[in-house]
Amino acid sequence: MEGKYDFGLVGLGVMGRNFILNVADNGFTAFGNDLDTEKVDALIAEGGDTNKVNASTDAKVFVDALSAPRKIMLLVPAGKIVDAVIESLLPLLDKDDIIIDGGNSFFTDTDLREAYLQEKGIHFFGAGVSGGAKGARLGPSIMPGGNREAYQHVKPIFEAVSAKYRGEPCVAYLGPKSAGNYVKMVHNGIEYGLMQLTSEIYDLLKKAGDFSNEELSALFSKWNEGRLQSFLVEITSKILTQKDDLTEGHLVDQILDKAKQKGTGKWTSQNAMDLGIPVPSIDIAVSMREISALKAERVRADMLYDRPETKKQDKVELEKWAEEALYFSFIITYAQGLHQLADASNEYGYELDIAIIAKIWRAGCIIRAALLADITEAFQKDRSLPNLLLSPTFVEKVQGTVGSARKLASLAATNGVPLPGITNSLTYFDAYTATRLPLNLIQAQRDYFGSHTYERLDREGIFHTEWEK
Repeated sequence: MEGKYDFGLVGLGVMGRNFILNVADNGFTAFGNDLDTEKVDALIAEGGDTNKVNASTDAKVFVDALSAPRKIMLLVPAGKIVDAVIESLLPLLDKDDIIIDGGNSFFTDTDLREAYLQEKGIHFFGAGVSGGAKGARLGPSIMPGGNREAYQHVKPIFEAVSAKYRGEPCVAYLGPKSAGNYVKMVHNGIEYGLMQLTSEIYDLLKKAGDFSNEELSALFSKWNEGRLQSFLVEITSKILTQKDDLTEGHLVDQILDKAKQKGTGKWTSQNAMDLGIPVPSIDIAVSMREISALKAERVRADMLYDRPETKKQDKVELEKWAEEALYFSFIITYAQGLHQLADASNEYGYELDIAIIAKIWRAGCIIRAALLADITEAFQKDRSLPNLLLSPTFVEKVQGTVGSARKLASLAATNGVPLPGITNSLTYFDAYTATRLPLNLIQAQRDYFGSHTYERLDREGIFHTEWEK
């Protein structure tokens, strides 16, 4: 082992190994660490030149191999493992060394770890990494937050390895404390919403339009050439034509309809509730994964209840409605997630710039989409924009597509096809754009049974009525 390495990484699973090789490809030397000898050997073999890429199972050898201040990234599962790795490294580190958590840690855990390590003279920050294993190797979107000065030491490496959108790196310092982990959490919440919407459109087109997998693949491929261009639409097109190795049909038709989750979508939904920010398109996406897990109960219930016979629709008309409804609902889902980020920034002191966040999501990450260029522009024009729906840029886009969302929602309800993501997006839009909602009655009810008081339209003040005089 010659000289000192620029960058260290703990956790040499597929993501970690790919990320460290990406670092080496971009002109930096990198040293890995993992307790698994096979993973260490695999990295060394794939890295080739050990002066560029090396690894060890020994934590002391690993730490001693790094140049000061040491820049150590953790790509290990969120939770207690992160704390265990930190404790194993602490005795070996020097003042001003840097630990970066690249996993999906809950944001409050990051705040606690930063405060704990700050007392020991060690810098700590969370950096969300999105793009999956392929993104880690070829260029992810990276969302760092924490100590601004400490980030400067890592900035050249992160900018080099990140995805590029028209030459611009998809990484930026986002804010203090757990800003990076928080932004990645909401990114994943939006991801849940977009995936749910895409699956609903797929389902409705199959049931109401009798589209074959080949036709659906061609349709999603065509959409990916237009305003719906996005990673999720692109991979949907590819998934639909994947043949099954074990049968003569398509693989997608043999996959069990039980979706799993790692928690980031649920965290987004729960925290939005804490903040008082409505994100129903994300909420229902989480709920649908939970409903999907009830497979045995769903099968029993299906035998107990009648369902309307799905009437076949004209394919050309249905295709038009589906494209417009999906575009409308994508906009609404992004609007909800970005609204949550704006409010969380004020609540937690993150100092987030929504335009910069949208910029670094334009390439590399799972929710990358052509739409993000327009979103970036909208927030650049108005940095204090509270909700995307208030942007003049988006009024025309929404006005031109909401009608199809209404038609699809009606069609689905009439035919007994669940379309909760689309309908929740539509309900959110109708409520958010309503001058008056029936919550006046709820306030009257609350005052009736609990003397909770109410406000009036015609005068200032807090009022209470003795309803049963």
